[in-house]
Amino acid sequence: MTARKRASAKAGSGAATPADGQDRLISSAKQYIRTHGSNYLKDPNISSVGIGYKETKGKRRKELTLQFTVDTKVRPEGMRALGTTEIPPVVDIGGGIVLPTDVIERSYRPHFLVVPEARTPERQKRVDPVRPGVSVGNVRLHAGTLGCIVYDKNDGAPCLLSNWHVLNGRKGKAGDEVVQPGTDDDSRFAANRIGALRRGHLGTLGDCAVSTVTGRGIDTAILGLGVTPKQLGEPQIDDKVVKSGRTTGVTHGIVTRPFVKVRVPYGPPTGVKEIECFEIGPDPRHPADGGEISTFGDSGSAWMFKTRSGRPSDVLAGLHFGGEDESDPVDRALACFPRAVFEQLKVTLEAPSTASLESLTGYDPGFLAVPVGTPSLNPSVKDTAVRLDGSEVIAYTHFSLALSKPRRFAIWVAWNIDGGALKALKRPRDFFKDPRLPSGVQVDNELYKDKGGKVNRLDRGHIARRADLCWGPLPEAQRANKDSFFYTNIAPQMDDFNQSKRGGIWGRLEDAVFEDVDVDDLKVSVFGGPVFQEDDREFRGVRIPRAFWKVIAYSEHGTFKAKAFLLAQNIVLPEALELDEFRVFQVKVAEVQKAAHIRFPAVMTDADTLVVPESLEERAPLESQADIDWS
Repeated sequence: MTARKRASAKAGSGAATPADGQDRLISSAKQYIRTHGSNYLKDPNISSVGIGYKETKGKRRKELTLQFTVDTKVRPEGMRALGTTEIPPVVDIGGGIVLPTDVIERSYRPHFLVVPEARTPERQKRVDPVRPGVSVGNVRLHAGTLGCIVYDKNDGAPCLLSNWHVLNGRKGKAGDEVVQPGTDDDSRFAANRIGALRRGHLGTLGDCAVSTVTGRGIDTAILGLGVTPKQLGEPQIDDKVVKSGRTTGVTHGIVTRPFVKVRVPYGPPTGVKEIECFEIGPDPRHPADGGEISTFGDSGSAWMFKTRSGRPSDVLAGLHFGGEDESDPVDRALACFPRAVFEQLKVTLEAPSTASLESLTGYDPGFLAVPVGTPSLNPSVKDTAVRLDGSEVIAYTHFSLALSKPRRFAIWVAWNIDGGALKALKRPRDFFKDPRLPSGVQVDNELYKDKGGKVNRLDRGHIARRADLCWGPLPEAQRANKDSFFYTNIAPQMDDFNQSKRGGIWGRLEDAVFEDVDVDDLKVSVFGGPVFQEDDREFRGVRIPRAFWKVIAYSEHGTFKAKAFLLAQNIVLPEALELDEFRVFQVKVAEVQKAAHIRFPAVMTDADTLVVPESLEERAPLESQADIDWS
């Protein structure tokens, strides 16, 4: 949002710059600060360098300057003791433009680390639906403010936007628990859990982070402002803005410096960070209660532009992250540029359609409390894998796989199941080939239908079950539902494969673990695939696997476990498809590795405690779900 009125400024030899030339001057000054700002900030006494009107005795004049803030303002003879150097009266910023300088005594710090209050204000209570302007934070940190509701461009999930130092912090990592309200406002962590840290950024482009939101409704209108952010803006000097924060509530401000590179200390081990941002001062026509437009706990607030009538608009001006040091009598706030924040975090203000989602999420190795990577291929099969963009791992929504070029089926499929976020969706009508891969490496419907379209006894069986994949936000679940019908996730199975008594155990293994085990966080990772054997019989030019394997990984009461299973089927071919009997065995993870020519991460084999006879012939097949050893 651009201010309608612009002040004159000095340039070149000192002649007045026309109003329509101010944009060029500010643009040149921004570029100069980006290029040379870090060199100035190496001076231990300089806290920021930005663009602003000259200030004399606390009053602003209509003269643009290259404005420096310093921790301590001293005379030249005192500079040596501080290890600082004198700032020149004018600076050549290039392009024939010379800007006068202005030096102000001011320091900055992040606005977090709050002190609990005896009486809990409404903004610091648990709310449902959750809405911007209330307390939020990483469970291991203090409390900041929920700025606004945004949506992940990758999967369409609604997310909570705030600061890095509110949702992430010095020791934070993706998956950390996020609570609303923050821990300084309410210590009932289990009741207040609202989501998990998805990603964060602290650096030149800003102090920002997003978390997921689960288990509560969402109200996108900012508390106290009544507007939902719908557009991103660019701050200009003298623009009027308003924010709604956890501590100071609704406060009004004026953009005093539209571009600043500021040095902010975040404490060890993070240290000092340089951040490009803009500065906001108080609006004298709307003084804040207590004289502060922002303070501790307001970090993460959304600064919104105001309309000509003085009302909050739906244009987001910036993300509040800090302000002046406590010793500074001049009230100032710092905000990140919204475009930089949204690009860095890969989020948007509008919920994306399923078709517009930017990338496939694939199998997540960090899904469980114990990281579990995908299987690696043994040298005997590694060169036979189909590659996509140079990788043997092909990603889909909630699952990934490796595909055998000669066999045209998956070597392995890995998928995640979030039992607490499953969606009941209608089954897609059609199976289809993955257009990213050569058609010739995928088995299609010609295997499953006779000439004339008559269906034979071979079923198109999902390796990663469709129902397992349909979880998360609705757009994400819908995409996973569709992705499960790629032929790369399909293998031929006899028509009564899941209807027979023993075969039914195989089809319900994932359900069984949730029914029989107290699974931590209701999260399970599963791996499965066919066993390729030299004597597999051929049908219509395709060798049909007659054995399949599955490995289920999960945690129970903090203990990581891995359980492996083998399904053996004897199919007599060719044209007459005759079924022997399906037999489901519980086996060792190491046995699956040998049969499938793959290798799991060591954490999987170490977690397998099953004791069985060495010979498969000496073992009894599973007759019912009760025979499964989950210990």
